[in-house]
Amino acid sequence: MVFRVYVEKKPGFDVEAQQLANELKTILGIKALKNVRLVNRYDVEGISEELFKQATPTVFSEPQVDNVSADLPDFGSDSVFAVEYLPGQFDQRADSASECIQLISQGERPTVRSAKVYALEGALSEADVEAIKHYVINPVEAREASLDVKTTLKTQVPVPGKVEVIDGFRTMSDAELEQFIEDRDLAMDLADLQFCREHFTEEHRDPTITEIKVIDTYWSDHCRHTTFGTQLDEVKIDDATVKAAFDKYLEIRHELGRDKKPVCLMDMGTIGAKWLKKNGILKNLDESE
Repeated sequence: MVFRVYVEKKPGFDVEAQQLANELKTILGIKALKNVRLVNRYDVEGISEELFKQATPTVFSEPQVDNVSADLPDFGSDSVFAVEYLPGQFDQRADSASECIQLISQGERPTVRSAKVYALEGALSEADVEAIKHYVINPVEAREASLDVKTTLKTQVPVPGKVEVIDGFRTMSDAELEQFIEDRDLAMDLADLQFCREHFTEEHRDPTITEIKVIDTYWSDHCRHTTFGTQLDEVKIDDATVKAAFDKYLEIRHELGRDKKPVCLMDMGTIGAKWLKKNGILKNLDESE
């Protein structure tokens, strides 16, 4: 049986929700947004009802600052959606809760899943809601979750199929390779795939899509590193705020005696730490070689 509980910070303690509301108004410019409510949802399987009731005020909530409900709070006409981690992603909140329940019961660790429910108050358009979802959901690690009650928390893992072999890769023309780059959304260019074609021709086999994707991933990382280290000879900035930030960067460079060092994105990204270190502000600095 799956037990569910909703936990929301009481007014005055809902700092995270108020901070998010401020970000959405200022960063996304959603002026119609009046308020944001955040509710942590926990689903638990593998424990008794008695243990679940014991864990609710001790593991899942703090009675002094939290409101607890077995049902989804009534949000009226607010736009409501939930966000959960993707299968396989580590959920620190759920893992900690599971461990705490095990300490209480001195038994097996139960299965716990967590999600965060967002309630948006205001006359928001569909575009506003989608913009907010895009802002709060990192597709690399999370997804929009169903609001329905779960019947089980067991993960259904599909049996993986055979890895695709790119048949005919070795005999593709340059035009076909360019089309392949577009179809597969690769970061590599034609010259890169020509090199791959030559390599697998020497191997006397066609590559799998996994091999191509792995090469593409590491190559795109290399390109990013190269980009960050590329010397910028001339910089033109139209935005006044960005121009002021760049001028501040040049000022700090001069203060640190780095005028002869090349101007690059990597230097911009690390100049702040260098300045903090020089002025004795950065404590417990762990520098890699």
